Amino acid sequence: MRSAVLLPRAVAVLLAAASFAGCGGETAPAGQAVQIGFFGALTGPTATFALSGRNGARLAVQEINRGGGVLGKRVELLAEDDRGEASEAASVVSKLITRDHVVALIGENASSRSLAAAPIAQSYRVPMVSPSSTNAEVTKKGDYIFRVCFIDPYQGGVLASFARRTLKAKTGAILVDARSDYSVGLAEAFRSSFEAAGGRLIAELKYTEGDSDFSAQITALAATPPDVLFIPGYYTDVGLIARQARALRLRSILLGADGWDSPKLAEIGGEAVEGAYFSNHYSVDDPSPRVQKFVGDYRAAYGEAPDSIAALSYDAAWLIADAIKRAGSTEGKRVRDALAASKAYPGVTGTISMDAERNPVKPAVILKVEKGRFRFVESVEPGA
Repeated sequence: MRSAVLLPRAVAVLLAAASFAGCGGETAPAGQAVQIGFFGALTGPTATFALSGRNGARLAVQEINRGGGVLGKRVELLAEDDRGEASEAASVVSKLITRDHVVALIGENASSRSLAAAPIAQSYRVPMVSPSSTNAEVTKKGDYIFRVCFIDPYQGGVLASFARRTLKAKTGAILVDARSDYSVGLAEAFRSSFEAAGGRLIAELKYTEGDSDFSAQITALAATPPDVLFIPGYYTDVGLIARQARALRLRSILLGADGWDSPKLAEIGGEAVEGAYFSNHYSVDDPSPRVQKFVGDYRAAYGEAPDSIAALSYDAAWLIADAIKRAGSTEGKRVRDALAASKAYPGVTGTISMDAERNPVKPAVILKVEKGRFRFVESVEPGA
């Protein structure tokens, strides 16, 4: 989820400290556990993402340990809360590396925070795998930075194609969170793809995460309503936007991306989000035995269906364990090389093969909100 931004002063200080530290990601001592770090916004307005992500990673680690661990050692997951702040994401990553000696990192969900943390991991040469940071700039921060999700140019193109081909939309508008790397990147991708496919964008309006009144933007659209309104934001804002849009009788089809994926979307938006569509990384309705086993195991462990962040974090943990086994070592460069060489890994969110930029080549799915649930509509393969 979430282009490059200037690093906060605190991050610069951490980078300076890292330049004097040893590099390479320490090999776990004989007899000790292999420690993997997890970081995310475990508290704050979008905490559901990191909480479900931690659950998914924990489930993977439990399965890995039941299968004998890695290299004959148990795996331990150490989780840190960055409170949704970019500078704190950099700080907790530094702690996990220097204090806890983790051999790899899972995080962050939001692209803005991954962009802040990635230079720290790169400086220490500790592989970092983001579950869901879709902004294209994330993996450009260094060759130790990976992800298991598709990127915004692809996701935006999928949504634009769906709007034109399936929804038959001729006109569209965008309501973008101007301070979010994730939202801005998706808006750019959707705009270029929608117009290239023959669609006409009639408006691009802005808001800021945490706003509560969207009436001015919605009223501006109501005079000439577009066929689709694309809102590349998070469920916390989208639910409120949807309610106000329906109250002001804006009847455009609402369209979004993976930042919508939370049960809270239907709780906040209610009937206003019914009939809306969004792109995602997988569907709980996928009949694949691997997916259904994961869904069943997650329900049994946590009492609810796993969202895409849980599935992506589960895949990230397993992919790291697989890379360590293939590397035959927990040393940073060897694990990095093994991650980069990953081909056709059978993940819950699709078959994962890393490209030259350490981005996976994998499909996207389109979901529709129906009766408070997210129903599978279609899957879009890369290059389709």
